[in-house]
Amino acid sequence: MVLMLYLCHAVNIQDEIEEIDDSSSEESQGLYEHHNIKVEKGQVMMRVDKFIMIRVANTTRTKIQNACEAGFVLVNGKPVKSNYRIKPLDEISIVLTVPPRDVEVVPENIPINIVFEDDYIALINKEPGMVVHPAYGNYRGTLVNAMAYHFNNLPKIKTRLNNDVYMERPGLVHRIDKNTSGIIIMAKTELAMVRLAKDFYDRTMDRKYVAIVWGDVKEDAGTITANVGRDLRDRKKMATFPVGGELGKHAVTHYKVLERFGYITVVECKLETGRTHQIRVHFKSIGHPVFNDYEYGGDVILKGINSASYKQFIKNCFELMPRHALHAKTLGITHPISGEKLFFDSEIPDDMQKVIDKWRRYMKDKVLD
Repeated sequence: MVLMLYLCHAVNIQDEIEEIDDSSSEESQGLYEHHNIKVEKGQVMMRVDKFIMIRVANTTRTKIQNACEAGFVLVNGKPVKSNYRIKPLDEISIVLTVPPRDVEVVPENIPINIVFEDDYIALINKEPGMVVHPAYGNYRGTLVNAMAYHFNNLPKIKTRLNNDVYMERPGLVHRIDKNTSGIIIMAKTELAMVRLAKDFYDRTMDRKYVAIVWGDVKEDAGTITANVGRDLRDRKKMATFPVGGELGKHAVTHYKVLERFGYITVVECKLETGRTHQIRVHFKSIGHPVFNDYEYGGDVILKGINSASYKQFIKNCFELMPRHALHAKTLGITHPISGEKLFFDSEIPDDMQKVIDKWRRYMKDKVLD
């Protein structure tokens, strides 16, 4: 069965802008909104073409400027030139003469590790590197494509991928990053989906992650509390903001140290909230970025000694695990139908375990020296 993925807004403005007819106008033909961006209160002023280029993936400044010249970029309902400087609370619309495209989710026979399944739910141990759901540049090979093949008639819920793109994702009630491995739950019926979604909203799920972070974390256990929201200068990333402020959303991460290696620390993280990139930005905010996290500065040597052998050691670690060191290890839930308490655990993936073992050997040799 072929599932259809309906996007309320297009994910690739570049292709659509190429179809602009400069002679067209709102009077001569209908216009369709492809993107709608509400500028946040704390946004710094900048040119609208630069702002859109940051917010909308896979486009160019030239294409955006052409759209402005054609009158297809509106701010607060009025066309603006590319040099217009956006202000907090501005509402930006990108309209085109063609409607947004539908994207087809093609069922694909992709192997997935199903750790539990009944008539209502399924738990999957996601491999690192697998995208959870389709988006621009990843329409095939995602977990959703695999689920469409392995399960029939999955319930769908509309969700926002980012500020501009909406989609229906069959069965999924939460997601983890492409390069994060571990347990993810899906619903097989509408009732299960509604109840699981409420549990996530009410924070009754018990979610624990294991991460390798740079540096020797001072406390054996602690809590990181800081709002998490879109980075004001790079909208593709997240950032932390003061608690109680207007920027970002309330986020809390509890942690405890599992193992210390001097220059890195293995920690267990328990999520009280579930914000995008929460663990990664929370640990960056306290000076301990996740090991090999290229988006948040963990893919360079941050701690250690200045020697050729140590640099080679870190390079070998990065090559063993070419992704950030974060794994969704356990998930505790209340079954949405039976009410039974269930707990699911997964092994540390091979690439991450090899890095931990490598550090154990390194520190043992270092002590012996």
